Amino acid sequence: MNKELEEFARSRLKEGLAKLEEKHQYIFKKMYSPNNLDKNINQVVDDMPTERLDWAMQQVTRSLEKLGR
Repeated sequence: MNKELEEFARSRLKEGLAKLEEKHQYIFKKMYSPNNLDKNINQVVDDMPTERLDWAMQQVTRSLEKLGR
């Protein structure tokens, strides 16, 4: 993934996560930052390995669709 696409993905993840309730963000943190659940959700996204961005975006998109947001 080139740098521009990576930045776009991280930005979209942050936007999507901001629309989700805290309990959904907590689940995301458990998946992507299990050793630091107090970390800011945006920092979790910034610290994610690039290879996990696609799957994370799919998860957030499905959550938003299920919640009708």
